[in-house]
Amino acid sequence: MNHWLICIDDTDDIGTKGTGEIAEDIARRLVGMSGGRASFVTRHQLLVHPDIPYTSHNSAMCFALHSPLTLADIMQYCAAQVRAEAAPAADPGIAILDMAADYDAAALIEFGRRAKTEVLTKAAAYDLAAKLHISLTEHGGTGQGVIGALAGLGLRLMGSDGRVKGQINLGQLDDQALVLSVGEILAQTGLDAARCGNGYRLEHDERVRLTGKVKAVYLEHEFVLLVQQKAGLWQNAGKQALQAY
Repeated sequence: MNHWLICIDDTDDIGTKGTGEIAEDIARRLVGMSGGRASFVTRHQLLVHPDIPYTSHNSAMCFALHSPLTLADIMQYCAAQVRAEAAPAADPGIAILDMAADYDAAALIEFGRRAKTEVLTKAAAYDLAAKLHISLTEHGGTGQGVIGALAGLGLRLMGSDGRVKGQINLGQLDDQALVLSVGEILAQTGLDAARCGNGYRLEHDERVRLTGKVKAVYLEHEFVLLVQQKAGLWQNAGKQALQAY
């Protein structure tokens, strides 16, 4: 079974199908084609700057894939799906990393970190991808999305960047709280842990009050429900606490 990390960037526009949704579709269909499994899709926020021609929020979407498929198989399907789904104004890029290859993880992580604070170039992205033997391809428009796609690989490898795409649905309603044990939450969602900002890891029998939009983050290479205490109770973290991810 091969282990891949796949990231796409700049496929959407206002009012079109989001990059995260496209990434989820690709992950699900790749698994359906050959078996294996795919991880949650993580959203990695990159620099928002006038010199960067992003189409909505300038965030890359990344997922891990364990599959017997080859690089050629994955590339062919990803490219076809991105071309079919991307918005006309988008500049899509796809990056695929073979996790079993001999590559410089530190260099890739550093590129990801720089993309959060600096305006980078396509030339720099292609140069690094060639050195690290990473498949990096563009699929329309200016192809600027290759920068974010490569950066997203690095940020995912870093292990503590990004939110899980979308909301975690446990049956809670916006106007009604739901209280579950950590064990129940993990069993129903596939998340790895529930933690608070100071690093405390909740035990499986501790209970969490869930309200509003419940979101998870990628923290220390785990998919984590971030929680905070209010009035002596654990609750899912609010928007402000999630902004760091």
